Amino acid sequence: MTSDLLAPLDLAFWNIESAQHPMHLGALGVFTAHSPTAGAHAADLLAARAAGVPGLRMRIRDVWQPLAFPLTFPPAFGGATREPAPDFEPLDHVTLHAPTDDFHAEAGRLMERPLERDRPPWEAHVLPGEDGVSFAVLFKFHHALADGLRALMLAAAIMDPMDLPEPRPRPAEPPRGLFPDVRKLPGLVRGTLSDVGRALDIGASVARATLGVQSSPALTSEPTGTRRTAGVVVDLDDVHRVRKTVGGTVNDVLIAVVAGALRRWLDERGDGSEGVAPRALIPVSKRRPRTAHPQGNRLSGYLIRLPVDDPDPLGRLRAVRTAMDRNKDAGPNRGAGAVALLADHVPPLGHRIGGPVVGQAARLLFDILVTSVPLPSLGLKLGGCPLTEVFPFAPLARGQALAVAVSTYRGQVHYGLVADAEAVPDLDVLARALTEEVAALNAACAP
Repeated sequence: MTSDLLAPLDLAFWNIESAQHPMHLGALGVFTAHSPTAGAHAADLLAARAAGVPGLRMRIRDVWQPLAFPLTFPPAFGGATREPAPDFEPLDHVTLHAPTDDFHAEAGRLMERPLERDRPPWEAHVLPGEDGVSFAVLFKFHHALADGLRALMLAAAIMDPMDLPEPRPRPAEPPRGLFPDVRKLPGLVRGTLSDVGRALDIGASVARATLGVQSSPALTSEPTGTRRTAGVVVDLDDVHRVRKTVGGTVNDVLIAVVAGALRRWLDERGDGSEGVAPRALIPVSKRRPRTAHPQGNRLSGYLIRLPVDDPDPLGRLRAVRTAMDRNKDAGPNRGAGAVALLADHVPPLGHRIGGPVVGQAARLLFDILVTSVPLPSLGLKLGGCPLTEVFPFAPLARGQALAVAVSTYRGQVHYGLVADAEAVPDLDVLARALTEEVAALNAACAP
């Protein structure tokens, strides 16, 4: 197990973190307990299995040596590497908590706390239920250690073994010399010029998207460092029923549900939804297993206006579908939503110096994050206890009050909401509104 340089976007996530805005992903899994001691047994299993998962032993270490052999280009000075922790202790990362009757209340409190940066940046918190018939596990992974898919793979590696197809072997990369192959220089030059052109195009799109735009007041907040989480489960068949009637994709429907829920929430809290069309960033994964950073984040995104001010559920869905189709036609490398790709054009030292500034700019680019996290259709178990629900949680950007993540698992859709606890004390109202919006869409599609 060797060290490797962090991909540019990983490095950006590592450097924009602050105590009040930790950059970790989360997932709250709820399991059916077969005995009152199932939670304690699960904690023991997680610690024992973590020792055998190489990815969980990796820490992130800053790089300040300007020269290393073999030489790298661009220079790694100011960057960071992912490397094995020599003193890895799984018990430092797995915690068994006292029984609780509210998994989400505990999850919110735990999501507030940044991960330790001097050891592998992940944690697993086991939360036994007071009822004795269930327990939950909150997984936290730093975004610099893993993107959503990678985090899922790491978490699945410490679940009960499953019969999965063997992955295809990856061809070994040729060793890097001190200098690039001169035969590739013309292509490298053309690629660099093309990259610069794309960077300028994205920058111009970002500028156009932010000029004259006011953030939605209900979705912005001053940093408090507090967190609250909530989870909502809806039937995937209901979502498919709407999709088959109206067209588009499942993701279009799931985003439209968020738009409708925001409208209901704003109206109920008295803020009003007229004229409100918040900018939603929809991340798009561009990671490929055979890239230079096969384990690193490689994200673009689509930026759309959520039609919160439209009173018609089907009208909101049509507006979301049109906006998503427009983004897909342009592709994930263009438009303001592709701002994450700019990370590739910044040298490591630039990420370190500019990270705090970039962290404060999110509210200028978008008002809310709505992201989808893939989950396997196979049933997962821990210590023989089946996983029944899983709620993904996204990091909350500085100046923003709410982030939404969504997954589908075994015929159900799970919405995971993360909010600033002081800015959104009524997160339960928004959670209820998601369920009501799914019902409204189904009613509108009824013959």
